Amino acid sequence: MKILVLGATGRVGSHIVSLALQDGHRVTALVRTPNKVEIKDTNLDITHGNVLNQQDIESVMSEIDIVISALNTDGTNTLTESMRMILETMKKANVKRIITVGTAGILQSRLNPHLLRYQSSESKQKTTFAAQEHHKVFDMLSQSDVDWTIVCPTYLPDGEYTGVYRTERNFLPDGGTKISVADTAEFTYQQSVCNEYLQSRVGIAY
Repeated sequence: MKILVLGATGRVGSHIVSLALQDGHRVTALVRTPNKVEIKDTNLDITHGNVLNQQDIESVMSEIDIVISALNTDGTNTLTESMRMILETMKKANVKRIITVGTAGILQSRLNPHLLRYQSSESKQKTTFAAQEHHKVFDMLSQSDVDWTIVCPTYLPDGEYTGVYRTERNFLPDGGTKISVADTAEFTYQQSVCNEYLQSRVGIAY
């Protein structure tokens, strides 16, 4: 399988790259700073570019089977601006599958089921900017014709892989308060060979 990883130099993205390479897949990483990629592997193609540049995205989409995006907001609208171009380019290249890493804020609220968590009293976040950006991406994916999955972790500390966690469609598992970067990356990567959560958000927590 040929996988395009966006956000490959980030905490979750770098783990996803490692997992895919361990399984022998061909991985392409589009990164602004290539020297930040510490992994060396003959199956890893590192392309210098920016997800905000349509031509850069088009240059790495050829013959791709699946897109995995671990991009974050960086306090800007990078997430939403890039997703628009990613979806356009996927359509041109006939790429049907995308998995993204979102936030638990865009899952449904248990207290107010007609609201998302970030819109309800469930959220303890002082600012909602990141959640709003992820919400816009959720809307874009929902309105697209691709096979999408949004993995929505709660508090995301560094930590070892355990393989023991809970997931739930559209909701954060009851009482969940955290999930490690490594476990989030592993679950996200596994969605590349799993159809259980197509066209769904999925909450993940211990």
